[in-house]
Amino acid sequence: MRIILIVTIAALALGGCGDNAKLLAQVGYGPKPDLPAPRKETIPRVHIAKATGWPAGAMPAAGKGYTVTPFARDLDHPRWLCVLPNGDVLVAETNAPARSGGGVMAWVQKKIMGMAGADTPSANRITLLRDTDGDGTVETRSTFVSGLNSPFGMALVGESFYVANTDAVLRFTYKDGATQLTGQGEKIVDLPAGPRNHHWTKNVIASPDGSKLYVTVGSNSNVGENGMAEEEGRAAIWEVDPATKTHRIFATGLRNPNGMFFTQSGKLWTAVNERDEIGGDLVPDYITSVQDGGFYGWPYSYFGEHVDHRVTPERPDLVAKAISPDYAVGAHTGSLGVTFSTGAKLGEGLSHGAFVSQHGSWNRRPLSGYRVIFIPFNNDTPSGAPRELLSGFLTEDGKAQGRPVGIAVDKRGGLLVADDVGNAVWRVAQ
Repeated sequence: MRIILIVTIAALALGGCGDNAKLLAQVGYGPKPDLPAPRKETIPRVHIAKATGWPAGAMPAAGKGYTVTPFARDLDHPRWLCVLPNGDVLVAETNAPARSGGGVMAWVQKKIMGMAGADTPSANRITLLRDTDGDGTVETRSTFVSGLNSPFGMALVGESFYVANTDAVLRFTYKDGATQLTGQGEKIVDLPAGPRNHHWTKNVIASPDGSKLYVTVGSNSNVGENGMAEEEGRAAIWEVDPATKTHRIFATGLRNPNGMFFTQSGKLWTAVNERDEIGGDLVPDYITSVQDGGFYGWPYSYFGEHVDHRVTPERPDLVAKAISPDYAVGAHTGSLGVTFSTGAKLGEGLSHGAFVSQHGSWNRRPLSGYRVIFIPFNNDTPSGAPRELLSGFLTEDGKAQGRPVGIAVDKRGGLLVADDVGNAVWRVAQ
């Protein structure tokens, strides 16, 4: 009987059942987003934009005054980007690691991931892309590092190149101009992984002086439903000392942090995916500055002291000190990539602020995200409405031709956008 029930639920989910949002999408943006009362979902809602890829000759649409061109095509699920000082671009071709377990629910999950274009085996490599003549298109590519374990974040400090695998941070020796690294890499720290490994992506950046690394570690659940013991060291940003191979927890209560950047004043920022299953208008994803020792609510509350009563036992002591994020970027937008505009040559209107890539929703009707936006800053503070820079990832009938993930400013001042459904890296220029 239970199997029949599960199959019935699966059929409803795969049929496109979605939670209708009640509010306009734009009210979920800004320093004080509208937060309606939560609507607990008995059955998790699913509304997938089926992944189709780009037809021949098609590409995203750039905002007025900008152009978009294919920097590189025919990649294998490109997720994250790193631009080296000499202009070479590194792309992590990666996907989730194999997970243990089987049964009907595992089958359903695989079908859903397949519809979203995310069920391919991980290539487990980092590829180097080189634009030798500076025309905005790659002429040569080579395998930079292979044999990794679901790699994601990358950072270069001097001759030390760091990779954040799903289960560890590794260090390789890099020489300027190298097209391939050798060896297995030196382990710096282990990262939480395991058979469930719900949020598998781990990002890494270096502090402005290069002495520390900052690593994102997402939660192992939606709201702690697998027990808080499984969340040890998760929903956090770690500070890693590569010299001593030690770490400490820098900030907590961040459900699924991904992109990070430092402002010119040295303040750390991150993009965070918030929780699901309490309605199409909750909870907005966000970008926020990150305080040393700060707690940002997960799983006990969101946007400060908005208690999530699904979580038991409740922790009013933690809720009381929860920090409200700086800037909401819409409910279920899947805002993963974020980078500051330092080095960008995209005109005065995009000269000071943050670019955010929105991978897109899987459980909201209408769909949200599936674009790249720019948020203007006044010094270290977001100071206006978002501006759409790259769109067109969805067809008129709601299919996903592409989904933006990692973003980076290249050496010539253009914005690079990794597209893990379109298997491309796009370049936006003025």
